[in-house]
Amino acid sequence: MIYMGVDIAKLKHCTIAVDEKGHELCKAFPFENTEDGFNSFFAIVSDFMSTDSVCIAMEATGHYWLNLYTFLFDKGVATHVFNPIQTDAIRRMNIRKTKTDSVDCKYIADVVRIGNYSDVRPQASDIQQMRQLCRFRYGLVDSAASVKNQIIGILDRIFPEYKSLFSNVFGVTSMALLEKYTTPEDILKVPTKRLADFLAKYSRGAFGEDKALEIKETCKHSVGIHSGTPALVLSLRLMIEQVEFAENQITVVEQEIESLYEKCNCFLHTIIGVGPISAAVILSEIGNIENFDNPKKLVAFAGLDPSVAQSGNYESSHNKMSKRGSPYLRRAIWNCAVVAAQTNPVFQSFFLKKRSQGKNYMTAIGAVSHKLCGAIFAVLRDQKPYVPIA
Repeated sequence: MIYMGVDIAKLKHCTIAVDEKGHELCKAFPFENTEDGFNSFFAIVSDFMSTDSVCIAMEATGHYWLNLYTFLFDKGVATHVFNPIQTDAIRRMNIRKTKTDSVDCKYIADVVRIGNYSDVRPQASDIQQMRQLCRFRYGLVDSAASVKNQIIGILDRIFPEYKSLFSNVFGVTSMALLEKYTTPEDILKVPTKRLADFLAKYSRGAFGEDKALEIKETCKHSVGIHSGTPALVLSLRLMIEQVEFAENQITVVEQEIESLYEKCNCFLHTIIGVGPISAAVILSEIGNIENFDNPKKLVAFAGLDPSVAQSGNYESSHNKMSKRGSPYLRRAIWNCAVVAAQTNPVFQSFFLKKRSQGKNYMTAIGAVSHKLCGAIFAVLRDQKPYVPIA
């Protein structure tokens, strides 16, 4: 058997071939991430296949491995893909700390040669699309959150009292008011009747003259600054447009995510605390549950497992979360755990038990996250709706 390790990169990959004892059969050579590059690589593979069986290995590095994997799959070449963490274990066995493309592809070949690895199975088309959209949505959400923080910063300068007027500064009525009448001075110039009608329109009748009078009274006593106000007002209005645009995009993306999720015949949303969007994130990041033998491996994949610090007789009792797995999966499970601890009777009881044992809030939510992983594992494994088990 001949083993070929491929070190994946954005523009150029690097590969090497070794025999069953790990002896190099050729020097490491690069090939481009293009059709010509793939064909040149396959020509070398074909030469080796004429004399022996060939096994190709690569790491699941971002999305860059997918093109080459698809090319080799279409050619009928046995190809294994695994998490880069598994290569690190081989790398740490080396006394010298070296990391180059030629060395890395040798390590990758050694992983499959030794045989201690778990394949990352490519996901179905719908799952791949859903994962792409879920990650894109997180980008939009984070971008909108960043702009919202900047908006609060400007409001703290030109109208610091504004946050007390609405339960949600970024609600429909509040955003409309800020976009139309940005400063206390602008609001004071508006007749009370017109302001009341404006508020009633955007709040669907929830606000009226009483709210208009409250806002005007607050404006009269505002301690907001006046220097540089025109520039701040322009910045604020443009930022409001950014937030509205991002939130409209988020709505469109979420609709597509939910449509894809419905096709998957998945029951993760039946777990109280896990909404359809979070369920889609979790499903798309996990992919095939058969990649995991038990819930503990799923916990580790999400990076929710504790890191281990032990040497001789010393063993740390305050170990932090490893955070080595999928950050998207970890974020989704953690957020669901926060909701489940408040709304799901089983998880709420478990959360309160941990708190009564003296665990702080974050540690208790971490424990809920572990328990939630068990429920997720069972639902995906059995392909049945969630059944609460205390």
